[in-house]
Amino acid sequence: MPDAAPPPGPDAPPAPPVVCGDGILNVPEGEQCDDGNTDPADGCGSTCLLDQGWICPEPGKPCKNTTVCGDGTISGAEKCDDNNTNSGDGCSADCKIEDGWTCPTAGSLCQAAECGDGLMVGSEACDDGNTANGDGCSSTCHVEPGYFCPTPGAACQKTVCGNGVVEGDEGCDDGNKLPWDGCSPTCEREPTCTNGECASVCGDGMILAGDVEECDDGNQRDGDGCSSTCTKEPGWDCPVTPIAAASQLSLPVVFRDFISFPTAGSTRHPNFEDNIGTGVTTGLVQSVLGSDGKPVYGGICDNASVSATACPHGRQLTTQADFDQWYRDTPVSVRGDSFITLALNTTGQYVFNGGTPANPFLPFGRNDLTGVGWVAQGQELLSGGGDFGFTTEVHYWFQLQGGERLDFSGDDDVWVFFKNSLLIDLGGRHAQTPGTINLTDAEITNRGLTKGRIYEIALFHAERHTNQSNFQLTLNGFGRSKSVCTPICGDGIVVKGEVCDDGPLNGTYGHCNETCTGLGPHCGDNVLQADQGEECDDGVNLTTYGINGKPGCAPGCKWSPFCGDGKTDSLFGEQCDTKGVKLPDSSCQLNCTYRPSCGNGVVDKEDGETCDDGNTISGDGCSSFCTWDIVQK
Repeated sequence: MPDAAPPPGPDAPPAPPVVCGDGILNVPEGEQCDDGNTDPADGCGSTCLLDQGWICPEPGKPCKNTTVCGDGTISGAEKCDDNNTNSGDGCSADCKIEDGWTCPTAGSLCQAAECGDGLMVGSEACDDGNTANGDGCSSTCHVEPGYFCPTPGAACQKTVCGNGVVEGDEGCDDGNKLPWDGCSPTCEREPTCTNGECASVCGDGMILAGDVEECDDGNQRDGDGCSSTCTKEPGWDCPVTPIAAASQLSLPVVFRDFISFPTAGSTRHPNFEDNIGTGVTTGLVQSVLGSDGKPVYGGICDNASVSATACPHGRQLTTQADFDQWYRDTPVSVRGDSFITLALNTTGQYVFNGGTPANPFLPFGRNDLTGVGWVAQGQELLSGGGDFGFTTEVHYWFQLQGGERLDFSGDDDVWVFFKNSLLIDLGGRHAQTPGTINLTDAEITNRGLTKGRIYEIALFHAERHTNQSNFQLTLNGFGRSKSVCTPICGDGIVVKGEVCDDGPLNGTYGHCNETCTGLGPHCGDNVLQADQGEECDDGVNLTTYGINGKPGCAPGCKWSPFCGDGKTDSLFGEQCDTKGVKLPDSSCQLNCTYRPSCGNGVVDKEDGETCDDGNTISGDGCSSFCTWDIVQK
């Protein structure tokens, strides 16, 4: 109910004097604040005018210095406040929004304003000044595979594996493109293998049971959940996740070219295009690889030991010295580093088909190493339509799960070692012959293997005679997994990719939303939540007293007092309030103050005054009712 208006005329109480510092905000009299004192250094000056950078939301109570940046609320001249005073995170040390950022919510992290503006901020990993895909920086400002983007606003650059500088998504770069030396030809970290059993290294994308690594996401960068030392960073979850099968699998391979048909002045290697017997001959190499990871000469069926009993297919080799040149870099061979690409077929197998009788596999003669070998150097003649004398070396490692299978077929010699032990022995010069490794549970038990560990497969092949060259490889079930880190929303820790995190309060009114991408409904979001007790929400909510007969939105999303609300708000200088209606019998004016009364020195004829000498004393010519005294004669 509105306050009852006092009777009009001389009985209306006199208006209280306007006194700065009395805790009453006299808006009609020009006061901007009144904190109950006249201290000039507390935000509300001695004349009750606001100092710059201060707000005084409640009369009679201390003002707030908005220049204290970092309290999580936006007020005064502040444009943002992310609850800290650090520059470089979108909201500067003096609470100004930095270039390239947007800070939509007080108390929360700022975000990149726009991908493509040439400014790399927030969770952006790059920004080349556009939103095109395929140029190194994607339309969502993430670095695309094979690129690095060192300068925001400038074009990205392709990574160069082998230049000795780790760039972009490279896990390593040792300055060369040699395989099996710890850093692959594609600059990925390789496991370290001893006697065919391998150990994972941080950054190779593998994490094994019993390893000291808590995670491994395939790189050695900090800030992405898995640190440079492969430990989980606070606020992240890094489960081991199977890697989806790619459409193809590329394996590094080393080919070595030997002279089979020498030109004048050159010398044929005695083991290639030699007049030897034909047929699979086992035992040409020992059952365990040497300390250098190469096959060890078996000592049978050579110039010195050929016999009809042990060698039904005749002599296969000449001497150990000649054989030891097959898989080593020596002056009698030309090395060619390349890849074999296995395509994923419809049954989930990776298959490489490296030759048919009509189209033999000849890396130096007609495939990717044409122009590298002895023919290109003029020391060998092409015979039979291609360069047939070469060896092949392939290494592949995998995390054993059980059920893996390797199928190989080829001519001539084929030796496949698993955990340094010979499992496929197809030695000798022969036609295309298949071989299989099937890692069943029984085979795993028999060989003393452990599921979850990493093992190496080493394949050695030789093509020694025209006119066929077949090299076919099938890998089945060799799956890989790595850590995939994602922020933990709800743990109360804000990490990269999260805007906020209030722990168990996420999703409730006034707190972070359930996905940690921003605040949920709250006072100040410019949306009315009446069910949460909000009366208003203009996004700022700092109006302390309404004007022109209308309220404003005050702190707490409540309507502010105003003249005309029917309630006398003395803290704001109101003397009365008749809901904005001037009653004929009321001395309450539309500005919520009483009309001037008798004794104020002003003749108010509307109130029936005929005089006003500034007091209410009779007998001095002007009576206590502000009418002329009657002079007695």
